[in-house]
Amino acid sequence: MEQDCGSVTPERGGRILTQTAPSSLEDQAGIPNTGQRKTATSPTLPGISVKRALPFLKWAGGKGQLLDQLSPHFPKAFNRYFEPFLGSASVYFFLRNNRPQFAATLIDANADLINCFEMVKEDLDGLLPLLRNYQRRHAENFYYKTREQKPASLGRLERAARFIYLNKTCYNGLYRVNKSGAFNVPIGSYPKPKIFDEDNLRAVSEALQGTTLLCAHFSKVLAYAHKGDLVYFDPPYFTETNGFTSYAVSASGRTDFTAGDHKMLERNVADLIERGCKVVVSNSDTQFIRRLYKQSKVHVVAARRYINCNGSGRGRVEELVITG
Repeated sequence: MEQDCGSVTPERGGRILTQTAPSSLEDQAGIPNTGQRKTATSPTLPGISVKRALPFLKWAGGKGQLLDQLSPHFPKAFNRYFEPFLGSASVYFFLRNNRPQFAATLIDANADLINCFEMVKEDLDGLLPLLRNYQRRHAENFYYKTREQKPASLGRLERAARFIYLNKTCYNGLYRVNKSGAFNVPIGSYPKPKIFDEDNLRAVSEALQGTTLLCAHFSKVLAYAHKGDLVYFDPPYFTETNGFTSYAVSASGRTDFTAGDHKMLERNVADLIERGCKVVVSNSDTQFIRRLYKQSKVHVVAARRYINCNGSGRGRVEELVITG
């Protein structure tokens, strides 16, 4: 079911979104940003040399660290691009940096995330003074006071600035809400966190001009994708533990992504492949996922996990890339 978050459709001139990047690939992977690193460049394809736009949010499970391994699975040419689990949009930015111009529709069920992207695109000059204020006022008491605010009571720009501030100062960039839908991640241990990178925000704002942004359930892609289009799914991973990959959030405040959701996603993937779309899916390497996608091509990639409630669960792990 589509989430009730004010979504618009591509045919009706859906909102366009520009996003900016963390200051490094470590940010894309969810590693804490202490504000001490220099701006990094993303992996590139041979013969490509353009100014880079990187994700401006940290995101647990972000694909920045896997771009080199994911790249071979993306077609060299495609019509349009769809990403139904937007997150930090690291794959979108990678493709935008390394492919000719293409139309893109970016989708997520998280209304605050979508609003944040929209404001970076639509009114970056209005957003920057708010971010500077957050940078100046950052402290533990200020963080928790800001966290207690209700996003619905704020204007769109303030809501976006708050989202970026909490994302760059909370524990490891987690997005987690309680049963009431309130953000509840504690402050991270960063002496001087860098809230934003203005140059990168401007680069991303330019890179995302012309894209369509939808606040909707992942199945909404079925209404728009056609033969020759590329669809990349990066859902909350299936896990048999309580690690960070069990976190998902929708506009309604729902905070789980069940085995039933994964089964629904697989049916969507099969539908898209049958109609002639190129589909790439990331997920955990578990017997459940392998059985679920037994009709598709399954590839193994190596990743580093930085967020887990159990320290022994951190480190190098194998993940799956499913293609069809």
